[in-house]
This record gives sequence, C-alpha cells and structure tokens, in this order.
Amino acid sequence: MQLPTGRSRKAERGAVHHPLFARCYARLSVAAETRAGMAGVRRGLLGGLSGRVIEVGAGNGLNFAHYPGAVSEVVAVEPERELRALAVEAALRSRTPVDVVPGVAEALPLKSEAFDAAVLSLVLCSVRDVPRALAELRRVLRPGGEVRFFEHGRGGGRVMRLTQRALDRTVWPPLAGNCHVARDPVGALREAGFELGPYRRTQMPGKGPALPTSHCVTGAAWRPPDAAAGG
Repeated sequence: MQLPTGRSRKAERGAVHHPLFARCYARLSVAAETRAGMAGVRRGLLGGLSGRVIEVGAGNGLNFAHYPGAVSEVVAVEPERELRALAVEAALRSRTPVDVVPGVAEALPLKSEAFDAAVLSLVLCSVRDVPRALAELRRVLRPGGEVRFFEHGRGGGRVMRLTQRALDRTVWPPLAGNCHVARDPVGALREAGFELGPYRRTQMPGKGPALPTSHCVTGAAWRPPDAAAGG
C-alpha cells in the first residue's frame, strides 16, 4: 500500500514502544483465546462485516483469523513495533488479505472515506487522545460506514469506579502500555458524532471476581451518512 508521505512521517514520530508490556500482552492474549473465551468474542465482533476494513490498534493480530469471507481487505494499524511484527506473522496466516502498517490512531496514515467498516478491539483504553483518534476514524470511514467495537472501561459500583480512577492516575498506565481502566468508550463514540447501534455490557472473564479491567462492552456504531469527516 502506498502511504501518503506526510502522514506516514507523522505516524512514525508518534510511534510507541512498550517492549515488556508487548511481550506480556502477546502471551496473555493468546492464552485468553481459549481460557477466557476471547476467540468466540472475536468471531461475534467481526461476523457480518464486508468490504474494506480498517482495524485500529491491531495488536498481535488475533482478530485476523476471524474475519468473514465477505471482507475483501483489512488494513491493520499498529504503533507498537513488537506487536506489529507479530501482527505481520498473523497476516501471513490469514485467509483474508491483511496489510499491517505502522501508525497511531490520532494520525491514521490513510486516505479519507477509504473504508466500509472499522474495528476497535481493546484499543480506546490506550490511545493518547481519544477524541482525536475517533475524529480520525470518522475521516477514513465512508459515510454510513460501520464501527464494530469491543472495549473495556468504566463499570461496576462506586468502590470499583473509585479504584479504576485511582489506578488511571497512578500506576496502571505506565505498567500497562498506557492502558486506562476508567474510560467510557460508548460515551466517547457518541461524543465523536457516531450513531450508536445495539451494544452489550459484559464481564471478562465471566467467572470469578470482577477486576478493574473486567467491565467490557461490545457493539456497533455508524458514521452518519450526511456527516462531514472529523479531523
């Protein structure tokens, strides 16, 4: 894929590198495919998609195996270089054509209105600027384009929410690759001008005590057909 030169340089300058977190995430995410039922979550998230899809924050590429045959191409953007290398390996095994590219969510190195759908999978927790990232997502989606999202964030009772906020202000982002546990992905999508479709709140893993990272939401949203691109 030919990337616009200016945006490509901008994306590279904003690239992130969390090698210790990347290695831990890669191991834990692979184990979660079966032990926590994440493979089923991914299949449900991606089912019914078609056309050209952008996946923002592709991580180590575990979604690639679950894209349906109606998807003609996936452009997977990942800023962390160790995870991106793993995503490239996963792309080579995928039945769906996948192009893994460097870049950050706040400055996607891609043309406007170039995609039929977008996938956000455990990424809004870690982007540096959520409104800017979602404005960029609106820009690259065609009018009426769909967003599928699976995110974790704010949830639980008063004590849990206080704990989440305390973690976000202190140790959790530095330890977990800038992950935040108290963000509100549904509210962020709404504020960015997306039309919210059905969504479902769940706890992951489904058994055992709730952790600050356990409160998840899966759903769909759309870029309004008459909306101007953000960013």
